Parts: sequence; C-alpha cells; structure tokens
Amino acid sequence: MTEPVVIHSWSAPRSLSTSLMYSFAQRDDIEVVDEPLYAAFLKATGFDRPYRDDVLSKMESNGDKVVNDIIYGSGSNKYRYCKHISKQRLFGLPSELMSKGKHFILIRNPLNILPSFEKVHPPSFFELGLGELVSIYSDLCQMGTPPAIIDADELQRDPETTLRGLCDDLEIPFQASMLKWEAGPIPEDGVWAPWWYKSVHESTGFSSSKKYPRTFPLSHYDLLEKSLPLYNILRSHVKHKSSLLSSHLPPPSLPVPENAKLLAWVGDEILPREMAKVSVFDSVVQGGDSVWEGLRIYKGKIFKLEEHLDRLFDSAKALAFDNVPPREEIKEAIFRTLITNGMFDNTHIRLSLTRGKKVTSGMSPVFNRYGCTLIVVAEWKPPVYDNDVGIVLVTASTRRNSPNNLDSKIHHNNLLNNILAKIESNNANAADAIMLDKDGYVSETNATNIFMVKKGCVLTPHADYCLPGITRATVMELVVKENFILEERRISLSEFHTADEVWTTGTMGELSPVVKIDGRVIGDGKVGPVTRALQNAYKNLTEDSGVPIPTYQEP
Repeated sequence: MTEPVVIHSWSAPRSLSTSLMYSFAQRDDIEVVDEPLYAAFLKATGFDRPYRDDVLSKMESNGDKVVNDIIYGSGSNKYRYCKHISKQRLFGLPSELMSKGKHFILIRNPLNILPSFEKVHPPSFFELGLGELVSIYSDLCQMGTPPAIIDADELQRDPETTLRGLCDDLEIPFQASMLKWEAGPIPEDGVWAPWWYKSVHESTGFSSSKKYPRTFPLSHYDLLEKSLPLYNILRSHVKHKSSLLSSHLPPPSLPVPENAKLLAWVGDEILPREMAKVSVFDSVVQGGDSVWEGLRIYKGKIFKLEEHLDRLFDSAKALAFDNVPPREEIKEAIFRTLITNGMFDNTHIRLSLTRGKKVTSGMSPVFNRYGCTLIVVAEWKPPVYDNDVGIVLVTASTRRNSPNNLDSKIHHNNLLNNILAKIESNNANAADAIMLDKDGYVSETNATNIFMVKKGCVLTPHADYCLPGITRATVMELVVKENFILEERRISLSEFHTADEVWTTGTMGELSPVVKIDGRVIGDGKVGPVTRALQNAYKNLTEDSGVPIPTYQEP
C-alpha cells in the first residue's frame, strides 16, 4: 500500500462531473471516489434527499475521518481521483483537504445546468454552488496553487484536447482510454446514482453538445442572473475557449500595460475593466446615440473641465436627451473614478453620456425610459502623437459631414464619418487624415482641429464643418496672447501643402507638429518656431489651471 497523489475535482451539480469521473476511472493508474464528503454534508446540514438514509448508513459522515482516512488514506494506485460537489466543502473540515493534492475546477454555464436541475430537488443559489466554487478558486490562489479550470462545454466539444490540457495542468500523462467507457454503472458509483446518473449509464464517452439549447425555464431567471456572473468570473480563467463566435485571436498587448487593471464608471457604479459593460439595449449600442468628451488630467487638476461639461450638455440638448444627470453628479463621478484609480497625472478620460437603455430595441427615443447612462473611462495615457519630431498626414477621400446632414458641433459618438477617414490614414501609414468639406476646403482631421502658419500669420479653418474644439479655442487664445496674427477663414488644401508650419490640436494629443502632408514636406520638415512657442505656452497653461481633484496632494 502507498500514499496516492490525490486529484480533487470541484464542480457544481449537472456539470458533467460524473462523466469526467468515468473518464478518469478508465486509467490504469488511478482509483476514483464519488463525492466522499456527501454524507458529512447531509449530516451537518440536515438537508433532505430521497436517498439520505442510504447515504448516511453506507458512507462515513465524520468529516475529519473522510479527509484523513478516505481522501488521503493509503491505496494501491499511484493516483486517487476524488469527485467533489462544491457545496459539500463544509466549514471546519481539516485544512489538508485544500492544502494537499492537486485541484482543478470543472464549470458549466448555468444556462445549461438549470433546465435539468430540478429533476431531483428544486434549484437554489446554494444548491448550485457557484459561489463556493469561486471561494475554492480564491482560496487555492491565496495558497499559491491556482487550480486549472475546464469548461464542460469544451469537454463536450473537444474531449481529447480538453483532457490532454487538463492532464498537462495536473502533471500526469494523458491516456487515450479516458475517451471511452462501457455503458452501464461502475462499482464506484455513489448510492444516489439511480436518481442522477441515467444519462451517464447510457453513454460510452463524452457526447457532443446539442446544436441548439433547451428552452430556458423563466422560473429560474432570477437564479440565472445571480449565478451567471460567478460562472463568468471562473470562465475568464479557462485557458482554452472555443465557443460560438468567440475570437480565435491571441490576447492583445495593451499600449499601456498598467491599464489592464483600471476601474471604470458605468451607470451608477465603478467596475473592473472587464466587467464595465452597458446593456445591449443601451442607445449607444442600438444606434451610436450618445455624446462624449475627452478630458486630460495634469498634476491633480482636470484641464478645461467646465468647458468640456458645457459642450457635453449642449450636445445632449441638441440631441433632445431627457433625464440628463445634474452637472455636479457628473463631476462627482469623474472625481470618484480618478481617485479610485489613483490617477492624478498623465491621464486621459473618455466621458460618455448615452441616451440610456431602451425598453425594447428600436430607433425611437420614446423607448428610452430609464434615463441616461454615464460612462467614465480613465486611462494612463501620454499624448498619442510624437509632439517632438512631428507627424505625417494624408488627405482622405471621405468628406466631413455637412451641417445639412449632421452638425459636427454636436459631439456625438456616431463617428463612422471620422472612422472611414482614419482607415484611409491607417492604410497610408499616416498618423491621421485631413478631411475636406463639400466644397473641397480643409475642415479638420479625423480626430483633431488643424492650424497652419504662412509668413508669420496663423490660420485655421472656420468651425463650420468641424468640431469647435476646446483645445482649438485655447490655442487660438494663446496665439493672440503670444502676439501672433490669427486668421480664421476657408483654407484650401494646397495652402496647407505650402505652409511654413502646420500643427493639429486635441485634448488627447495636445499640440502635434505636422512635418509632411500627402508627401509634401512642411517648411523644413522640422518643428517650427511658432509651433514650439505655442507648445510651451500650452504646457504652462496646463500647469497653472484646471479644476482640482478632491483629496489630491502634491508629492
């Protein structure tokens, strides 16, 4: 007799846990134990089951003895596989239950569990056990032994790949015998098998999942709402996922890795990045029906906050939004998001206000009866352009929206006009694309306003077809303050091609020098003196002004 290596399988009921136990039972180096903690669970909780008396009379109900003598007792095989249902992990069991052996978690979507759950007894949050599964995962992670997680859907879809991956995680060799078994019961079945194991006894392997699901019983809808987020928490740690319409692309790297763990405001709460989502019925999803602002934070202050909020409210009014949150509530949401993230400098905020959630899908604002949805996304983000060396622009064939169609003075989220131009700049390996108005005059770029210098005079297009940017207005004030001549008029593309200096302005990029447009070198191809003077003036302004963030203290 030897002390076998114990493999613990933790799952919720109806999760293919018995099929997986049958799979491991086919190995030549293992013994399996079916829910060894069940009797201790029934004794401690008093829960009724049709087979309760049988379980208590035939199984050990002392939790200490179960752990020490049955789970970790000596055996004749190299491995011992213990199938556990998560709710059976009772408080007060010996700590060795979790600290010893190899553990993994088997999960299944509650959408697929609940329709068949009540065959024996009614489902409940406790009976489902997903909360305890999350606790098991958390406890094992805190011990420094994060468990492998496999999804029952993956096990049905591709048994061999899933089992090979699991065996690798458990550091045991895969055996092909795990893929098939003979129909009928096995000696290791628990006494509850006649109530639960009919489909397993009829099987000879992992059957393919049905192409279409069962109709979900609406009587379990509330339970699904409570349990599905827990399943998703665990599913996020599954190594290999291949569900319908899922991306097969590898996880991308982030421009700023620190943003992987940011917290965002959505609606009326702050949520982790991957949980920060809006409803599929939200107007921003249904039709891009939303307004937005970009904000920058410099040394504990939000630059031009009041001006940005003025434009946000103007845009919401132009689009006839109802039930817009009060200005002070929006400011508080911004402050709370920044403070929670500890973001007080070198930060950009994407502030969005959607028309809100609809009672049914459709275009009409009549369906918007919940009030607006506020979104505050704060990211660590340095200026997005090379403001020292300069950037390259190309001219897009896509024309800027006319006020006859959609007024660019409304800062809305429906940015397809800009995105089409941005695609052209991406294809040309340029930073951005210049967009012309319907008459062929320069309007702005797909993302910024634009300025040029000719013979000492600073020129910028009228804000007829472009957004009258707040950074644009700030720079126009600085042009006058620095004693340069400022002219706002229609400007042709050839004037930009032959300019002495060109730069763009925007909250995200600040003042970005342009050194080439459509292959034409601007000036001498370097940052010009007017551009550099205004960059310095803008930098000084950001250091001296802005709305202070509460609680911020200078280092």
